[in-house]
Amino acid sequence: MGHHPVLLRAAVLAALSVMLPSYAAHAAGVTSATQQASAEAPKAVLSVMERVADWQLANASKHRPNDWTQAVGYNGMMALVGISGDRKYRDAMVQMGEKNGWKLGPNHYHADDHIVGQTYAELYLDLREPKMIAPMRAHMDDILVNRRNGTLDFTVKGNQDRWSWCDALYMGPPSWLRLWASTGDQRYLDFAVSEWWVTSDYLYDKEEHLYYRDSTYFAKREANGKKVFWSRGNGWVMGGLVRMLQYLPGKHPERARFEQQYREMAEKILSLQQDDGLWRASLLDPASYPMKESSGSGLYTYALAWGVNQGMLDAKRYGPAVHKAWQALVANVNADGKLTHVQPIGAAPKIFDNELTEVYGVGAFLLAGSEMYRMAVLDGAKPRVVTVRNDSDVLRGDELAEVALGRGAKPVVMDASTSAVLTSQQIGSNLLFSVNVPAHDSRRYLLLPSNRLPAVPPPDVKTHARFVPERLDDFAWESDRIAHRVYGPAIIKDPKEQLVSSGVDVWVKRVRYPVVDKWYRSGDYHKDNGEGLDYYKVGPARGCGGTTIYADGKLHNSSNFTGWKVLADGPLRSVFELRFAGWDAGQGRQVSEVKRFSIDAGSNMTRVESRFTGKAPLTVGVGIVKRDGDGSYASDAAQGWSSYWEPAHGEDGSTGCAVILPSGASGIAEAEGQQLTLGNAQPGKPFVYYLGAGWSKSGDFADGAAWQTYVRSYAQRLQQPLKVSISK
Repeated sequence: MGHHPVLLRAAVLAALSVMLPSYAAHAAGVTSATQQASAEAPKAVLSVMERVADWQLANASKHRPNDWTQAVGYNGMMALVGISGDRKYRDAMVQMGEKNGWKLGPNHYHADDHIVGQTYAELYLDLREPKMIAPMRAHMDDILVNRRNGTLDFTVKGNQDRWSWCDALYMGPPSWLRLWASTGDQRYLDFAVSEWWVTSDYLYDKEEHLYYRDSTYFAKREANGKKVFWSRGNGWVMGGLVRMLQYLPGKHPERARFEQQYREMAEKILSLQQDDGLWRASLLDPASYPMKESSGSGLYTYALAWGVNQGMLDAKRYGPAVHKAWQALVANVNADGKLTHVQPIGAAPKIFDNELTEVYGVGAFLLAGSEMYRMAVLDGAKPRVVTVRNDSDVLRGDELAEVALGRGAKPVVMDASTSAVLTSQQIGSNLLFSVNVPAHDSRRYLLLPSNRLPAVPPPDVKTHARFVPERLDDFAWESDRIAHRVYGPAIIKDPKEQLVSSGVDVWVKRVRYPVVDKWYRSGDYHKDNGEGLDYYKVGPARGCGGTTIYADGKLHNSSNFTGWKVLADGPLRSVFELRFAGWDAGQGRQVSEVKRFSIDAGSNMTRVESRFTGKAPLTVGVGIVKRDGDGSYASDAAQGWSSYWEPAHGEDGSTGCAVILPSGASGIAEAEGQQLTLGNAQPGKPFVYYLGAGWSKSGDFADGAAWQTYVRSYAQRLQQPLKVSISK
C-alpha cells in the first residue's frame, strides 16, 4: 500500500521542489523507478478511503445527526468529496444538511455543536446556496452580540460557553473561519483568532508543547509520573491548527504565531510516535495504554502529512513517519471497510474492544487519506503553481480565475490548501476555474496532468447556452444565478407572436442548477414550480440590456438576430455569438452588429462585446425598460453603471436589472420608456458592456438596495481584476 519510506522521502521532496523553490536541492535523487512505482499509489489510497466511507454510509452512526461525533465524520466525507469521482459522498452530505435544516446543534455556545457548520460552509463554498449558511450565520451573529467572557476553569459552571477544553479548538474556530471565508465578514475571523489564543494561553504547556485536555488535568500525573496529555485531544488541536491555516490569510498578523505552534506540536508529536506507526491514548505514558488507536493517530497523520505537502515540515524527517502511520491505519481497516481500533468516547480507556469503531475515527481516517492521496499524486510530479491575488477591499468569492496555458493536454486543478480537485474548463489555451480569495489576500492552486489522478470529481454544470429552434428560434443562456433569452427570426412570422425585438428577456431562478432545457421541455415556465419562472415582459423594448443606436433623441433598434454560433458551453463559462443584419441607424446610416456574449458561473452579469459595421462613430445606448409604478433607479456615469429595481410583480417578487460600461458612460438618457446608458462605439472595434439581472426570491437580493450594492461592487471589481500568475 505505497512505497518504502526512503523512496517516499525522495518522492515527496521531488514534489516539494516544484512547489517551494527552497526544496529544489533535495530533488536530484529521485529515480524513474520511484516515479513509476508511485503511479498506483493514488489509486490505492483513494480505493481504501472509498471503502471505509462506503462502510460508514451503510452502517450509519446512531448519534444525533448534528452531533460532534457525526460532524467529524462529515469533515472526512468532505475531504473525500474533493478527490472522488463518485458524487454520492457529496449527495449524502447535502441530504444531511437538508435533514438538519442547515442548523447547528442545540447548545448555543458549545463548540461541539458548532462543528457541523464546517460542512455547511464547505458545501456552500462549492454549491453557493445561501440557505446552507443562513441559520449558521444567524447563530454566530447572536453569539457575537451576546459574547461570553467568563472563566475557562473547567470546574466553574458555564465554562463551556467558551473554548475551555482542547477538543474545542477543532470543533469551533475552523467553523468560524469557514463562515468568514464564505461571507467576508471580518468579525468571524477576528473571533476565531482571538478566542483561540485565549484557550491556548490557558491550556498549552509551553515546555511540553502539548495541550492539557482541560484545567482539571493541570495537577494530574500518569503512572510513570509524567503529565497527562491525551492523544486524541492533542490530535484535535493539531487538526484544528491545520483547518485554521487552510483558510487564515497569508498576511494575517497572527499567522506566524499559528505556524509556530503547529511546528512546535508537530516536532513533539513526531517524537512520540510508537514503533508500529501509531500513537497511544496517553502521549507521555504509552506503556500504561498499550492499545492501538486509530482516531488520534488518524488526526496526527492528517496534520503531519498536510505540513509535509505544504512544505511547512521537513519532508526528510516527517515523510517516513507519515507513511508509516498511514500503513498502520490501513492495517486497521477490515476487508469490508470497517475501521477498527477506535478509542470510544469516555475518560482515558486503557482497554477497549479492538473491533470498536466510531464515526469520528472514520472522519480522521478520511482526512488523513486526503493528504496521503495528495502526497502520492505529487510524488514525482511537476505541478505548475498558479497564484491568484485579490488586491481589492472585498471578498472575491465564486469568481473565475483565468490562466493562459500553452497548447496541450488539459490539466486538473488542485487547491493547494485543501487537496480538493476543482472543476475547470479550457477554452482555447486558457484555463478557467472558480476561486474564493479574501480581500488583500492570495490563494495557490496546483496544475497537474490529468493522468496523475485515478479519478476526477464530476463537474457541476453552472452555465449553458443554446439555440432553441423548437421555441420559435429563441436563443437562451444561463448561469447558476440567472437566465436570459433573445428572440430569433421564426417568431417574426409566427401568426400568434409576430414579435420584432432584439431586447433581452429575463428568466429568474432560485436554484443553482441549469433550468433552461428543463423549462423549454415542459413549456410551463410562466409559473414558479419551485425553481423560478419567466414573468419579465420584454416585448419590442430593450428589456434588460438590449442595445440601440441613439441618434436625434430616438432609438434605432435592430431586428431579431439572424445567425448564431456557440463557442463554449460550460461548465463554468458559456460563450456564443449572435448576428444582427443591417438596419437603419438614423442620419442616413446603415449598420449591422455581431454580439459575443459570455456568462460565468457565480455571476448575475453577462459580458457582451459588440462590433458594428459602418463608417462613422456611433452613440450606443444600452437599455433598461422602465415599468409603471414605484421602481428604484440609480446610475453613475463615471463608473459606467445603471441599476433598476422594478416594482413588485405581485407574488412573484421584484426583478433587478443592470448594465455596466467598464470604460465609463458618456451619459444617461431616457427615451421611449427606456433608460439608456450611453457609450461611443467605433466601427469594427469592440464595444464592451455587461448586462445582468437579479430576483428578490433568489436568496441573493432581499431588496433594491442589495441589488444596487451588487451592481456597484461588480463595477468596482471590473476595475480591479484578480491578478493571476503561474510558475514555469
